[in-house]
Amino acid sequence: MIYICMVNKNENLKELKLGNLLPVMESFYTIQGEGFYKGHAAYFIRTGGCNVGCHWCDVKESWNFKKHPLTDIKRLVKNAKKFCEIVVITGGEPLMWNMDPITKLIKQNNLKSHIETSGSNKLTGYWDWICLSPKKKKSPVEEIYQKADELKIIILDEDDLIYAEEQSKKVSQKCILYLQPEWSKRNEVMPMVVDYVLKNIKWKVSLQTHKYLNIP
Repeated sequence: MIYICMVNKNENLKELKLGNLLPVMESFYTIQGEGFYKGHAAYFIRTGGCNVGCHWCDVKESWNFKKHPLTDIKRLVKNAKKFCEIVVITGGEPLMWNMDPITKLIKQNNLKSHIETSGSNKLTGYWDWICLSPKKKKSPVEEIYQKADELKIIILDEDDLIYAEEQSKKVSQKCILYLQPEWSKRNEVMPMVVDYVLKNIKWKVSLQTHKYLNIP
């Protein structure tokens, strides 16, 4: 019996490395609340595991991937297809895992593949939309900057505005630039963000509208 369990465990780890299984904290159908696609119906897949660990993260329970069940990507895409055409893979940090297999499967099912990532790991997957949200604690890999469709910087204080400008110089001209007030500090930070965008019109304000709507 012990031998069988070890075989199963080793096989699961192999499939995890290949990307055929993913640690999934949750998956759900909702409205995209942030960035360019806000207001669009979307199916979210939240992977477990994060190697960045922002202190203000609102899903810290996602950080330890061992706490979340390994889930067959075929099951995930099958569920997503029941609802809508946009599949958003978020985390945690989804690029800790090989995204090639699940994004291939998403496209084979005529769905759109979106990712929300800090860019801290090698870019894998075939994406229709990349939301890059870099963090100071762990810089993005260089290759992702020119592939990002939107750059989203979380703002807690004025230093983050300086960081935002530094990051904006690395993305392509087609990349849409967003400043998003950190949720727990939004009342304090919002006036600063609004004022900055009014004076620097290349930036747009991103709000976590799903939280205002009280939906996932």
